[in-house]
Amino acid sequence: MKHSILILFCFCFLLSCKEDKSDNPQRGDITIVADESFHNVTEALTYRYMQAYPDAKINVVYKKENAALSDLLNNKARVVIMSRELTDQERKLYDSQVALPWQPAYFAADALIFVVPKNSPITHLTYDQIRDELLSGERQLIFDGADGSNTNYIAQVYGLSSREIKYSALDSNEQIIEDLQKYPSHIGVVSYNTISRPHGKEAKMLRDQVKILPIEKDGQTIYPSQVTMRDQRYPFTRMLYFLTNEGYFGLGNGFIRYSCTQIGQIIVEKQGLQPYYLYKREVRLQ
Repeated sequence: MKHSILILFCFCFLLSCKEDKSDNPQRGDITIVADESFHNVTEALTYRYMQAYPDAKINVVYKKENAALSDLLNNKARVVIMSRELTDQERKLYDSQVALPWQPAYFAADALIFVVPKNSPITHLTYDQIRDELLSGERQLIFDGADGSNTNYIAQVYGLSSREIKYSALDSNEQIIEDLQKYPSHIGVVSYNTISRPHGKEAKMLRDQVKILPIEKDGQTIYPSQVTMRDQRYPFTRMLYFLTNEGYFGLGNGFIRYSCTQIGQIIVEKQGLQPYYLYKREVRLQ
């Protein structure tokens, strides 16, 4: 992990030496596009960055993950946040349209979680059971619509195409949780980031409405948490990363660097996610 961020820093420094652009890491006006599932961590990082650098304006637009990638490739956005791996075709398109080497900047571990109403008799789900549900016609799983990070990611996990999986849909992660009582036999599938902020008023309100289901796989039943995401024991752990088309050390690369250094990783941790570069350290005194 440490090697990749060092490579990113060196690359950005070399580019900054070659080009003189109107914006720099402390000032400018750029657009970042992210899936709504990553709203909380995106807002926290951009807010703190603009506080640190008042002349930097970061406009955050929330779109489905596929649309976010399209905006990056068509120069409508400087930076995007992704959670799934790009397909071979997408990688070729990126390489042909972006004059940068492929260098995803990982910054956090998030997860896909499965929730039911508090009074639901369901106590857990198995890894294979989820796959069966995705292929059945019962549509018991509720996602936040097609082409988003959640449906894209789970299809990729099981080696399925997005057209193969079958599910019900509501407009957002928050609406899934808020309306789940209306569909007692269904299971909501949302991002951990939606409810992960430990002391966030809205996150706590949403957490109090549902029961998070542990996942059984290979004889182990595992709850999503920072600890189980850290070593990826939780089966639906996913790594969030930045992609940029900025070919110099400008505001986009400055923000990415900030998010991957200690202060940015502390912000990630305060959102209840597992930082990619910073782990909790416990010291035991005998």
